[in-house]
Amino acid sequence: MNFFPFKYLMSRVFSNILENTLSNNNECRILMYHSLCASIDMNKNRYGIYQMGESSFKEQMSFLVKSKNNYFSSLYEWNKNPKNLIITFDDGYLDTLLIAAPILMEHKIPFSVFISPGLIESNNKKYMCKQDLIELSKMDGCIIGSHGYSHFQLTKCNDKLLKSELINSKHWLEDTLSIPVDTMSYPHGMVDQRVRDFVCEADYKIAVSSRPGGNSKNKDSLCLNRTDIWSIDNLKTFNQKVNGYWDWMEWIN
Repeated sequence: MNFFPFKYLMSRVFSNILENTLSNNNECRILMYHSLCASIDMNKNRYGIYQMGESSFKEQMSFLVKSKNNYFSSLYEWNKNPKNLIITFDDGYLDTLLIAAPILMEHKIPFSVFISPGLIESNNKKYMCKQDLIELSKMDGCIIGSHGYSHFQLTKCNDKLLKSELINSKHWLEDTLSIPVDTMSYPHGMVDQRVRDFVCEADYKIAVSSRPGGNSKNKDSLCLNRTDIWSIDNLKTFNQKVNGYWDWMEWIN
């Protein structure tokens, strides 16, 4: 769904209504971020919703830390507590290392970063290089996962290419970082039953999509939902998303 300003405004109005009529849900919440550099030119990123400023991210993390209702968790412990809150980043932008990681480590918040090796090898300066990625992988609380090798939409890949994207990404990351890699994020958030089954065969244990919603303890660990956080979210909207009042978007996507 394309969120033009008017649609976004109406979405906020509807979420305000839900906040005043529904009780807070009690499911694990996985937050999804991309870049924290507002000046980055990101393709297909109309209105810059995936380019959050550093100050906004700091404000959001400080807000979460001050709240007594949140329990920060690593992705591996997603189903241990229904109030778990998990921070994730997609793609491997350099600002994940330079901006996000120091803020998260300061607050002792664990986080996951999903990497497409093809982007790391692209020599595009907005992404990390190999040495940057190695440095990030050694930081306390950081889990490195796969994001497909080439960032292709996996649901559009034939079986041969799908298998290659999953296995080559896993092996490249494990060989580069000398760590096991068994978590992943579906590129473009897209997954169907065929892709999910290939992910299982490739020996991934946890995989996240971009489908809105929380995650009950019985949720399929290879089809976990995530809550998309945008640069245009103010603190009230951010709090609503964390508490599940934007989960209705699942029914219109």
